[in-house]
Amino acid sequence: MPALLIIDMQIGMTWPEPAVRNNHQAETVIAGLLKAWRLRNAPVVHVRHMSRTPGSPFWPGQPGAEFQPALAPLPHEHVVEKNVPDAFVNTGLERWLHARGETALVVVGVSTNNSVESTARTAGNLGFRTYVVSDGTFAFAKTDFSGVQRSAEDVHAMALGNLHGEYATVIHSEAAPNAA
Repeated sequence: MPALLIIDMQIGMTWPEPAVRNNHQAETVIAGLLKAWRLRNAPVVHVRHMSRTPGSPFWPGQPGAEFQPALAPLPHEHVVEKNVPDAFVNTGLERWLHARGETALVVVGVSTNNSVESTARTAGNLGFRTYVVSDGTFAFAKTDFSGVQRSAEDVHAMALGNLHGEYATVIHSEAAPNAA
């Protein structure tokens, strides 16, 4: 079974207004996948963003930097702390996965167009079979480079489109436990 990589499911990610994000069921989907991985004693990696910007909700020691309680790691589960969107940069994640013979990843978390996309691109480039769970990720509304306001659903769909077929295979949560 591939390793489950849960990205940035921290308390601070619950603070934006619900209207600015999509996939409001993502936390429930992620919790279900986490339960499935734990029942199979399969590898789980929790990624936490630790900001280098003073005053950020994700600054070390701030409540926003803590894991959401329903998705918090168990003592034996691996935790990766990152300072940039990509969970592979300066974290030892690649070495940890290779040391355990992991060749495939199922990626969930936030945000689809930022940390999820960045991490999935690197995973694919490093040769991992990478699966991104479409209903286990979410994005926030964003203004594009041309100044056009894009909905969270548009941002999410474009990020998944950027990944699918080149860096990863985008799947629905129902297929995730069988991904390999």
